[in-house]
Amino acid sequence: MRHKTNVIVNPESNRGRTRKRWGEIREGLKSFIREFKFEFTEKPFHATHLAREAIKDGADLVIGVGGDGTMNEIANGFFEDSRIINPEAALGLVPSGTGCDLIKSLNIPAGLKGALRVLTDAPAVRMDVGRVRYRSNAGAEEERFFLNVADFGLGGEVVRRVTERRLQRKASSYVRCLVTTMIQYKNKRVRIRVDGENLPDGEYLIGAVANGRIFGKGMKVAPDARLDDGLFDSVLVKGFRFLEFCRHGWKLMNGSHVTHPKVTVIRGRKVEAWPGEGEDVLLELDGDQLGRLPATFEIVPRNLLIKGFLQPVR
Repeated sequence: MRHKTNVIVNPESNRGRTRKRWGEIREGLKSFIREFKFEFTEKPFHATHLAREAIKDGADLVIGVGGDGTMNEIANGFFEDSRIINPEAALGLVPSGTGCDLIKSLNIPAGLKGALRVLTDAPAVRMDVGRVRYRSNAGAEEERFFLNVADFGLGGEVVRRVTERRLQRKASSYVRCLVTTMIQYKNKRVRIRVDGENLPDGEYLIGAVANGRIFGKGMKVAPDARLDDGLFDSVLVKGFRFLEFCRHGWKLMNGSHVTHPKVTVIRGRKVEAWPGEGEDVLLELDGDQLGRLPATFEIVPRNLLIKGFLQPVR
């Protein structure tokens, strides 16, 4: 039986470098995959539409070329009316973005040749996905799926700043925007419930609902999270001030922050979060700032086929 492969390319990813590299990427794909159709995205959320149409048209492998935001859009195209369209269709990744954190949990090399080899040599494995209902930036109730990490609080503000600076064509490194945002940021009062159990109310700096281990261009926010265990690792950072963050923030790079007394890690299938009175708490999903609290996050176990390795390759 002939397999049908569609490739969805975000030419603007990695600050437009993907467009310039497309000839190289295309030739690489031809070396590993005999036949494929490719399309460029033209606007936000276009990748979702292209993926959905490709799967309905019989594609059994949809390859995304871009960063985490592009992969999120494509993954959402695997679903319609909250249900997966074809459980046997698989998602493949060719990392080409400013943020490519999901590949680290899938043990996919960042280099082109290694990533292409995964497409042909790696098994199609079933990973969990997160489903979140939230309030959009325009105020409407929306639902989306996410693959890696959803984050409310500081992370939402940082991603908004990164996006604004990118649109203004200014330097927009995640770490730089993180430090700049943290200087001005005030902890948000948030009410949180995990699997029906209320957590103590308090002021939170970070609320990361993690399916994968890494976000923010290499930060090991949830070092023990797994993509196939049917659980979120919710990492809640409470009450940090700027100087405390300066002393301990580096620990996010190696995952040792989870031992700090102001950090709680709790596993569960459903996380609910509400803003305190008068609070505006921003939410980001897989590196895109799309809305704000209140939000409800639910794990959908082993729901999406993806080309990768859930355990490190030895």
